[in-house]
Amino acid sequence: MGMAATIPYYTVDDLERFKPDGNRYELLDRVLLVTPPPSVSHELVVSRIGSLLVNAVQTPGHGFVFTHGAVSFPPTTQLEPDILVLPPMMPASDKWQDVCEHWLAVEVLSRSSHIYDREFKRDAYLALGVREVWLVDRAEHCVEIVRQPGAGETVRDTIIWRAPTIDLQVGVDVPALFLGID
Repeated sequence: MGMAATIPYYTVDDLERFKPDGNRYELLDRVLLVTPPPSVSHELVVSRIGSLLVNAVQTPGHGFVFTHGAVSFPPTTQLEPDILVLPPMMPASDKWQDVCEHWLAVEVLSRSSHIYDREFKRDAYLALGVREVWLVDRAEHCVEIVRQPGAGETVRDTIIWRAPTIDLQVGVDVPALFLGID
């Protein structure tokens, strides 16, 4: 009989002590999720979505758009979506854990992260209070929009995102996100 494997558990404070190495380190219920640096096409899609959201949400002062934000609930969970949209009322703090409202988390799926993003992080974001999650699938050229646990609505044409607490709609041309990407 072999020995049982033990899984090390971490805290959000432990993440702060990791030396930067280009990988993304996240926690979900104290379990460490590690993904390698994103590819060029991944970052291209992130920048296209981020630019649309910055122009529609952040520039006019309706909210904030981050490409290096976190949904943090210490000590056990800290997730880092590719894009995070927050309402305009930000706390006067430097800590992600002090942010109590999250409008949108966007994950661009990749070979190394699609299982984490789709099977674990999607529902975790919703459980942590994120209002809407987009799973952007570069291979299938579509976006899955999720507002409650489980599978969401798959969109291949145009997304109309509605900000939760203000009268704001943002149109996203899904095919345009993937131009030039195989």
